[in-house]
Amino acid sequence: MEKMQPIATIQTGFPSKFGIPRQSGLVPELKGTVVFNPEYRNPDALRGLEGFSHIWLIWEFSEAVREDWSPTVRPPRLGGNTRLGVFATRSPFRPNPIGLSCVKLDSIELSTPDGPVLHVSGADLMDGTPIYDIKPYIPYTDCVPEASAGFTGSISMHKLNVVFPDQFQAKIKPGTLAALRGILAQDPRPRYQDDPEREYGLDFEGWSVKFTVPDADTLTVTDIKRLHK
Repeated sequence: MEKMQPIATIQTGFPSKFGIPRQSGLVPELKGTVVFNPEYRNPDALRGLEGFSHIWLIWEFSEAVREDWSPTVRPPRLGGNTRLGVFATRSPFRPNPIGLSCVKLDSIELSTPDGPVLHVSGADLMDGTPIYDIKPYIPYTDCVPEASAGFTGSISMHKLNVVFPDQFQAKIKPGTLAALRGILAQDPRPRYQDDPEREYGLDFEGWSVKFTVPDADTLTVTDIKRLHK
């Protein structure tokens, strides 16, 4: 039996981990493109996928691969101070660094220089993340309205009010601006950091964005510059 191999990679606006939403679908404006590896660029493999609105991406936490593993982890959403079993969390530090994301399938483009590609939105993956499999989201089996949420049910989904000065907004095209607002509203800081004076930074879509979080409800963009290529 051959070792499991990636079938594709995803192209997104995140060159590094900081700022990526903690779950898929939280920022629907985020766009991504799934590009298949050469040996999987067969349009027949996608036959019928166009009928689905959403798909599952099964992927590798490629920046979290390690030799050993721990049976407990500290979920960031609990402030990084509480330990839970790794299998009760979606931590990237797992025995096998496999991630699972449900994304919206915007379109399928069959004829490109890279073969067939999938255009998706709502992805929570870093640029270049290896994709191991793609499966259709099937509502009648994949949606369980009465499911219990465990410890995540007590976590508030509080969004920050993003103050984005006009002189910075004018630099960015509308689609990128909408996605960036969504990212910042999720509060990309680690939960254990709460310094109103500290300036944070993230890179997205070729931009370096600086911001502060002066209070519990507000995030203020302090600077934005083009990244050097």
